Amino acid sequence: MTTETAARYREFKLPDVGEGLTEAEILKWYVQPGDTVTDGQVVCEIETAKAAVELPIPYDGVVHELRFDEGVTVDVGTPIITVDVAPGTAAPEAPAAAPAPAPATEPEQDEAEAPSGRQPVLVGYGVAESSTKRRARKTDAPAPEKAAYSAAVQAELNGASAAGQERTKPLAKPPVRKLAKDLGIDLAAVTPSGANGVITREDVHAAAGAAVEPAVSRETALDDADVSRGTAGPGTAAATVVSAEAGQREVRTPIKGVRKATAAAMVNSAFTAPHVTEFITLDVTRTMKLVAELKQDPDLAGLRVNPLLLIAKALLVAIRRNPAVNAAWDEANQEIVQKGYVNLGIAAATPRGLIVPNIKDAHAKTLPELASALGDLVATAREGKTSPAAMQGGTVTITNVGVFGVDTGTPILNPGESAILAVGAIKLQPWVHKGKVKARQVTTLALSFDHRVVDGELGSKVLADTAAVLENPKRLITWA
Repeated sequence: MTTETAARYREFKLPDVGEGLTEAEILKWYVQPGDTVTDGQVVCEIETAKAAVELPIPYDGVVHELRFDEGVTVDVGTPIITVDVAPGTAAPEAPAAAPAPAPATEPEQDEAEAPSGRQPVLVGYGVAESSTKRRARKTDAPAPEKAAYSAAVQAELNGASAAGQERTKPLAKPPVRKLAKDLGIDLAAVTPSGANGVITREDVHAAAGAAVEPAVSRETALDDADVSRGTAGPGTAAATVVSAEAGQREVRTPIKGVRKATAAAMVNSAFTAPHVTEFITLDVTRTMKLVAELKQDPDLAGLRVNPLLLIAKALLVAIRRNPAVNAAWDEANQEIVQKGYVNLGIAAATPRGLIVPNIKDAHAKTLPELASALGDLVATAREGKTSPAAMQGGTVTITNVGVFGVDTGTPILNPGESAILAVGAIKLQPWVHKGKVKARQVTTLALSFDHRVVDGELGSKVLADTAAVLENPKRLITWA
């Protein structure tokens, strides 16, 4: 390749969007050869071992070649797309599957206006270039149609109106497309209800019908209670649909992405840290009354107020009273690392499986701030937009299994943490209250902890203090 050609064609390498990631799967291309792109435009969605991430291109120009198909796992530092940053000049001999020219409606970029070629600033550049070479991806539609679709999708992602644009494919955001893929739904057959004809999650669920009713109930549970599931993973609903439609006796789902990372982390945690789990059953009637009152509080207007909010606050109070539980075992240095901050993890269910984003410095937040952070965390998780950074640095985790009617469980520690609290279902049960048997709101909490860091006395104190606050929420004031 001549110097002139090298200067004209820029290769965008797969960056490390997290800390130390080595590979990622290309989930979706938003552009095709011949499309015009601008600096900062999202060109594809990838899935790492931590989350799904959209990648912006750092160049202006015309897409020359997509180096990999969707569904391919690529090493960090490998070129994934080539951009012609000086379109309109004489081109060298085209590759075997040369891209079609850009649509005539898009103005050609003058050579003098071509960007100077600033270097990308995303983490991961500088990694040795992969020797793997792929042919340009064959397209199944003319380049102008692809370009029109790409422009429509980009307009929708940017919040702009796509009205009046020619659409060759159904419009849906990446998390919705992934949900449809998991459920085996053809988006072309889905009736959109969103603005400008955008397909929503609800549209996909409606199209799935009765065959995916369990998935709908799980999604509703997450929305209503800001909680997670700890069992069903990505592909569970999809397996149900495929089996029902094709009559298959077995359905195999590849283990990759978030599911692969979660499995490895859980195995490592279970067989590295000696887990101990303690349980306590308690009366949370007063907490439930306080939740109802707080929903009417003007200071919390517009915020998500539910039992999980007060459970999180109760655990934070218990950690303040017993700070030694907020620590981690450093095997390499043979040290126990005491944390002076609490990054509170909330296990959340997503179409890709269970993830644990955390609220940074949760210990320093007021109740309204904590409510806002919880709402943002859950909304982001449901949309599949949780960033890798949001899932790093957690110190203690809460997982709510109660939304599925489960009394409690024995949760596995999130790697790098020493305690995790499982919250069971809150049910109306007979309870001795002031010497009489009455119907009270009762739940069971389970605290798993790393017995290398937390001994039985400390673990018992943390669990008992959390329960004491939930039994009598006035302790939020007296113990603060």
